[in-house]
Amino acid sequence: MTTSDIAPRRWVAVFDLDGTLTWHDTLLPFVMSFLRRHPRRGFGLWRWPFALVSFLAGSSDRGVLKSRLIQMTMAGSSRAVIDACAESFVHTLRPGGRLRAAALAALEAHRVAGDHLVLLSASPDLYVPLIARVLGFERTLCTELVWQGDRLVGALKTANRRGPEKLRCLTWLRTQYPGLPIVAYGNSASDLAHMRYADRALLVNGNSAARALAAQWGIPTSTWT
Repeated sequence: MTTSDIAPRRWVAVFDLDGTLTWHDTLLPFVMSFLRRHPRRGFGLWRWPFALVSFLAGSSDRGVLKSRLIQMTMAGSSRAVIDACAESFVHTLRPGGRLRAAALAALEAHRVAGDHLVLLSASPDLYVPLIARVLGFERTLCTELVWQGDRLVGALKTANRRGPEKLRCLTWLRTQYPGLPIVAYGNSASDLAHMRYADRALLVNGNSAARALAAQWGIPTSTWT
């Protein structure tokens, strides 16, 4: 599917973030940008190998691992501190840098067509809503974290919005945009859990396993640069 294939009617366009709009993961670069600003918080990473071993042994899932990394490095930080880091980090996102130019072109084509733009990401709400605002999305669904007043706790407030949880979000979106078809963009095999239930879908930049699975379900593939 190319931008010229977008039908001349209103759609709900649901974009994944990491690997779809961006070239790579965003969480680790965000954590590293935070640690460059607050290097003493890096001492909390002494627990990281234990968390990683637990994950690899199957004792925890990706959401728990993500939460543990955030808690080790950022727990107790104020909203002002987190927001300042998010502002700085999001300003590094640009075409040719962390953002894919082809993804921005597809996003703009949907915007010009008057479509509803939704960002659906497993990455955390520490910075994803800001990315969504900068890129002009009208709605953001991402993994939410627990705060205590003005201080970050870092535990998961919602389920990790990946795989089957993205399908639940897609189902909910249909109640918010009744009667409108949904087109979904993603890059990984886990994204296919919800993409296969969209009215149209495009797997971009998928690895061989994801492309093979997409072919089984009749989902077209493309490479965005």
